[in-house]
Amino acid sequence: MDEFLAARLQMAVSLGFHIVFACIGMVMPWFMFVAEWKWLKTKNPVYLDLAKAWAKGVAIFFAVGAVSGTVLSFELGMLWPTFMEHAGPIFGMPFSWEGTAFFVEAIALGLWLYGWNRLSDKVHLYTGMVVGIAGVASGIFVISANAWMNAPAGFDWIDGQAYNIDPVAAMFNKAWFAQSHHMIIAAFSATGFAVAGVHALLFMKNRLEIHAKALTIALAFASVAALLQPLSGDHAAKNVAKLQPAKLAAFESHFETQESAPLIIGGIPDMERREVNYAIKIPGALSFLAHGDFNAQVKGLEEFPEEEWPPVPIVHYSFQLMVAIGMFLVLLALIFLGGTYKWKHWLEKRWWMRLLVFATPLGFIAIQAGWVVTEVGRQPWIIYGIMKTKDALTPMPGIQYTFYTISAVYLLLSFIIVWLMSRQIKMLQSKYLKHD
Repeated sequence: MDEFLAARLQMAVSLGFHIVFACIGMVMPWFMFVAEWKWLKTKNPVYLDLAKAWAKGVAIFFAVGAVSGTVLSFELGMLWPTFMEHAGPIFGMPFSWEGTAFFVEAIALGLWLYGWNRLSDKVHLYTGMVVGIAGVASGIFVISANAWMNAPAGFDWIDGQAYNIDPVAAMFNKAWFAQSHHMIIAAFSATGFAVAGVHALLFMKNRLEIHAKALTIALAFASVAALLQPLSGDHAAKNVAKLQPAKLAAFESHFETQESAPLIIGGIPDMERREVNYAIKIPGALSFLAHGDFNAQVKGLEEFPEEEWPPVPIVHYSFQLMVAIGMFLVLLALIFLGGTYKWKHWLEKRWWMRLLVFATPLGFIAIQAGWVVTEVGRQPWIIYGIMKTKDALTPMPGIQYTFYTISAVYLLLSFIIVWLMSRQIKMLQSKYLKHD
């Protein structure tokens, strides 16, 4: 394995693990907030137990997310020093604000965890809301920094140097809003269905009230997010079409520039013949997706130098996987809403619980696929159109060994998290089974 591949894989592994921890740590506070609000409203102790149980999960994922995020920040400087030398002064502001949001989140979480019977009910409740708001804000600031890599702004690039730096313009670049809402909605959808899947499995084993309440709260968040996601995705795709047309072409393995371009569903890209085999093609749909006009022209990969093409098959398969999972989660959301408002007997059926269990990891698989689309789809650029990834690599040798070490650490950390969460679930189960 060469140094360049090892560095890219290390970033991929670190980001892949961190994004799961970060999403759960960002979304779960809203679940515990709603559970506490329901307890204050109904005085049903089940909601109180649920809020406290979820809070323990929040604390675990918050701690792990903080550590893994710190590792990523160090890796940016260690693996890509040339990138940080030029980019640091330009897009450092969102990282500074992310640090502020992190500290607010940490303080509010501490108050929530240790403020029972010390704070008034309302103050304690809204402390939980502050945890959720700060978590979402933290995510948005980090995504803004990543969006800058896709749509660099806030500087003039002259002879390999940045001049006239404007950190505010860099932070609010043309990609930040589209990427932010798409990622935040995805986090709510993925976490909601994951939590629902875990409680569905537990409910099938023991039909306890606490799992039924948990399912309702988690699915309410997940369903709203899943239904918003296609709208968010449409806006994000149109943004990519304007800012990164080569990436859009790679999404669809769209090789030739044409009007009324078809949307490709599935298929296997043939890079030699520059065509897609075994695909379903919907005439004009890609033109509409990209530009809001069924007859609009969509640039193909032929418009760009071949050495600047992203790895088309990887981007294409990842995009197709992301969309397919998103559509399946929309179906689950519609079933939940239909069961909630009209066909309540649906939600009591075993097939529904099994579907939720099956969906447990799917949202996070879609998120991982989405980040592959975002990051691999930008290649060969680390700063789109400005600096290539290979030119930002550290000259230090031995990156393979740090990659192996980081991968082993994250695998061990994942096993520890699974053990800790299983332990918390067993404690909760035993409490309610004793009552029965």
